[in-house]
Amino acid sequence: MSTNDRRPAHEVDLSGAAWRKSSYSSGNGACVEVAAIGSGVAVRDSKDRSKPALLLHTGQWDAFVERVARGSLGQP
Repeated sequence: MSTNDRRPAHEVDLSGAAWRKSSYSSGNGACVEVAAIGSGVAVRDSKDRSKPALLLHTGQWDAFVERVARGSLGQP
């Protein structure tokens, strides 16, 4: 995924993506899966893999993970 790639997620071929689930996931089904794709990350609902994935550039993903780790996700 290049910085100029603005294609919707349903137009990006993710058939060869190596999806992984967090080791912190419990068995309750409330999980997401992630896959590295080019210069970004694809995120999908592990319960319904038929839905489109969310595509994020690496910097966006890193910022999200950092805010989750700090516990400040719901804050500006």
